[in-house]
Amino acid sequence: MKQLLYPDLYCRFPSQINKHVDILEEHALEWVTRFNLQASKSAYQRFSKSKFFLLAASAYPECDLEELKIGNDWLSWVFIWDDQCDMSEFKKQPQALKIFQQRFIEILKGSELTRQDIPINHALADLRQRTRERASEKWFNYFLHCFEQYCHGCVEEAAIRAEGIVPNIDTYMKCRRFSVGGYLFLTVSEFCNKFMLSDVLRNHKIVKEIELSTIDILAWCNDVFSASREMGSGDVHNLAIILHYLQELPLDKAIKVAADMHDEKVKYLINLEATIPSFGEELDVALEKYISIMHSWIGGNLNWYSLTARYETTEKLDLVNY
Repeated sequence: MKQLLYPDLYCRFPSQINKHVDILEEHALEWVTRFNLQASKSAYQRFSKSKFFLLAASAYPECDLEELKIGNDWLSWVFIWDDQCDMSEFKKQPQALKIFQQRFIEILKGSELTRQDIPINHALADLRQRTRERASEKWFNYFLHCFEQYCHGCVEEAAIRAEGIVPNIDTYMKCRRFSVGGYLFLTVSEFCNKFMLSDVLRNHKIVKEIELSTIDILAWCNDVFSASREMGSGDVHNLAIILHYLQELPLDKAIKVAADMHDEKVKYLINLEATIPSFGEELDVALEKYISIMHSWIGGNLNWYSLTARYETTEKLDLVNY
């Protein structure tokens, strides 16, 4: 495949970096090594070059060190599992994914580990313990709901791959909004910032629309930068690739259209935020904080793509049986 030039994406939200970033890099590598999550040399090198710790430090720029470490490890865990969903034989095996992910949910609900549990399960149990020590029960229950949605999105994508079809954009987005982990990581951001959005705000129509727009921006940013890799691996769960097939566009043109859609969504978000009504002083302050969390994700996510080597390989992965 020819080398593609990626368009500059529009972003009004500057990226910041957490002051603990240097400590975080060492911790991130130690944690995946401790749980043997990257058993081979090539897997470890791929993980190291991905620099997920820089995404965490940008997405959570103001949180304290221990919360930052936990937030980082959730990112690492999800990215490692995401690669299994996208780049191993699992990508076309929705029922097999369901079985693995049901065990994840059991562990998050407190199930004891057994001899049959593999390293990724042990790492998840560690994350659960460390998170529960610092999180309220209400927050953790909402997090579990978001985790289940993420798992459902992964299974739905695998089912579409198994059918060998190119989904339309509406079908794609219904899956993508969950499988990209946007709701999951906005919830982790609340934890990292020792904050939880009230039900009044979380259930309000305009807050839901701001969340949805933020997640679309994160997903489409990813799609622009991962299109070449996913095209090479035969995946279709990418906005640019869907445009390429359904509108019969050259891939570089399809990436440009996806980038334009991203930019328009950013502008829509900015205009939407200008229409937010007042909910009273206390709720207004809380909503401002939550919006700043979403802005940190948008700006930090975009900046990370200039630093990571994650999307430079189409290497097929072995099934997770280590």
